[in-house]
Amino acid sequence: MPIATVIIIVIAVAAVALALLWYLQKRRSERLHAQFGPEYGRALEEYGDRRKAESELERRQERLEKFEIRVLSRDERDRFSEAWRADQARFVDEPKGAVIRAYELVNEVMKARGYPISGEFDQTAEDLSVEHPAVVEHYRMACDIVKRQESGQANTEDLRNAMVNYRKLFEELLGASVSQSQEVRR
Repeated sequence: MPIATVIIIVIAVAAVALALLWYLQKRRSERLHAQFGPEYGRALEEYGDRRKAESELERRQERLEKFEIRVLSRDERDRFSEAWRADQARFVDEPKGAVIRAYELVNEVMKARGYPISGEFDQTAEDLSVEHPAVVEHYRMACDIVKRQESGQANTEDLRNAMVNYRKLFEELLGASVSQSQEVRR
């Protein structure tokens, strides 16, 4: 076989391999972007490099696969919904206590669903981001308000926003709305 033919074959094989690698990387990026939504952009911003960000998102996914995440039963959803409504009503008289209880309820629902509850806020947020990327930012915002409240830098409107943000995550984890039933509203 002439050397020119060998060179052409090697170049063709290399071109096909590069095209395949590019295609697989593009598919990986599309899959992660579709799964993580806004969290994908946040990871890109945090890591400044697409490969590092995508590796981090895949690490989160692999970590969460080790746990048995489950859907709550109807009784559990009803019990948690009732606890939320009671806490929400408490907000009028005791906003700080209600926000703290909202945080506790979010953690109780996470634990009941099988999510690992970490003492580290960032780890918990990362775990939530795998299956709840659209609402994990609400968790971050609410927890940030609670931190500010602890140092006296959050007012009642801030605490109301924390409740709203916790409720969005709570409802997502619960798989149901926690608005009052028709009987209660009358």
